[in-house]
Amino acid sequence: MRTRYLASRSFSPAATLTALLLLLLGLMPPSVMGQQTSEGRYLGARESEIPEWFKESFLDFEEDVAEARDNGRRVLLYFYQNGCPYCAKLVEENFQDPKIRDYVQSRFDGIALNMWGDREIVSIGGRDYTEKSFAEALKVQYTPTLLFLDEQGRVVLRLNGYYPPAKLRKALRFAGEGKEKETTFANYMLDSEAPRSGSLIGEDFFLDTRDLKSLIRGDGRYLAVYFEAPGCDDCAVMHQRVLSDAPTRALAKQMRSVQLNVYAEEPVTTVDGRRMTARDYARELGIAYTPSVVFFDDTGKEVHRIEGFLKTFHFQSSLAYVLEQGYDTQPSFQRYISARGEMLRAQGYDTDIWGYESAFPAEAQGKAID
Repeated sequence: MRTRYLASRSFSPAATLTALLLLLLGLMPPSVMGQQTSEGRYLGARESEIPEWFKESFLDFEEDVAEARDNGRRVLLYFYQNGCPYCAKLVEENFQDPKIRDYVQSRFDGIALNMWGDREIVSIGGRDYTEKSFAEALKVQYTPTLLFLDEQGRVVLRLNGYYPPAKLRKALRFAGEGKEKETTFANYMLDSEAPRSGSLIGEDFFLDTRDLKSLIRGDGRYLAVYFEAPGCDDCAVMHQRVLSDAPTRALAKQMRSVQLNVYAEEPVTTVDGRRMTARDYARELGIAYTPSVVFFDDTGKEVHRIEGFLKTFHFQSSLAYVLEQGYDTQPSFQRYISARGEMLRAQGYDTDIWGYESAFPAEAQGKAID
């Protein structure tokens, strides 16, 4: 059995799950969970308005696709949730940028969907959903999530999480100009600019091997593969602001971790034993954003990934989601992090979903995996 982890306290697997269930049911007072009894604060939530130029849709997507096609545009579905700071950043730094705004308006009919909403939807093919059940059917794990539909209503591009303006502009051109007919999104994004010279930012828990197969040992340990690029600004933020946080770092060290350069021609042995370059492996896995982190279980099966910009709480929660095997017990990552935040606050710790430092201390949780 794999060991499950909680960033701020050490519990057995059964105790962790039982405590979580009792807490959610309101049957366990916060004092039972730890020594602190005052409720922690929920920090960092940011509200945002849907751009007024988004379409007022009746949410019959076949009609929306047909109308967009008749006007030479495609449909863009934007999944958000209230209080989501990444959604606010998308609206404020991307959709309010004149060049991005004008391009989206000229190429797409934007439709906003609340991933927890109850509005009725008629999807392609005539199936009925609510916003909430539609998001669940599509396995929306991050907000914002952007889905781009072609003229037949097929998804030609999906962005899971926040993309900064420069990267979003490239993604918009890929979907808006039908580039999916010519190449993959990963190839398009990684080949759109020449690789910068220089080295990657290292970590003391990165293992010095490119034989990923050798790290799949059936011993309950997870493998985290960090896909990065030289000169990558968002990679620097991950190392200098996120992985410098002590509780987050403590969780990261519970996995076997390897760092790969998405542009490198160095040979890699994949988790299933094939030989190829790091460059080709990144493209095979569809890595279009750096940094991305792909998590594999001890059989070599991918169980979760990070493929957009995350600050500390959500990055840390991704690590905990894997280590606690949350992908099995709670398939919705958003529900998992909501419950995790509630548990931490019940112990008296603040949860800041838009900060770079944890509000609770790092406790000894073992050492880096050799």
